[in-house]
Amino acid sequence: MKLFVVIDMQNDFTTGALYNEDAIAVIPYIKDRLIKEKEKGNKIIFTRDTHEENYMDTMEGKKLPVPHCIKNTKGHEVVDELKEFLDDATIFDKKTFGSIEFGMYLQNMKEDIDTIEFVGVCTDICVISNVMMAKAVMPNAKIIVDAKGCAGVTKEAHSTALDAMKACHIDIINE
Repeated sequence: MKLFVVIDMQNDFTTGALYNEDAIAVIPYIKDRLIKEKEKGNKIIFTRDTHEENYMDTMEGKKLPVPHCIKNTKGHEVVDELKEFLDDATIFDKKTFGSIEFGMYLQNMKEDIDTIEFVGVCTDICVISNVMMAKAVMPNAKIIVDAKGCAGVTKEAHSTALDAMKACHIDIINE
């Protein structure tokens, strides 16, 4: 079975608090990929960065003092263009960069999964964190990052993250 994982394609990472033109630019590509993956019958997973009202009091809030993805706000929602895929997807709300719940899901399903492909934001923070967790849980699965469907905080950070993942035997496509 193949998993197609969409990391944090939420309003606050595109048009909201952490506005990013590169993140906005990948939305149509991700939508096209979701259509194809759904047609193939592959399992779709979304993660959502999820914070509480006390975000500024957390370690992340102290290091990145920009409230974002606060639960039950517009910024927390998946971008409108991709919402239609949520009904058929498994969704993991994550409190930090990597989703422990997603890792546990992989651990429980690992016999059935042979390929995991990732798209989303930010390549250099949440994408790489979830990719490396997947690699740790499933070292023999084929793990792919579609670079054309990812955006980093900056273009340089995106490129650096792709290089780091390559060094860890992650297949990077569409660079």
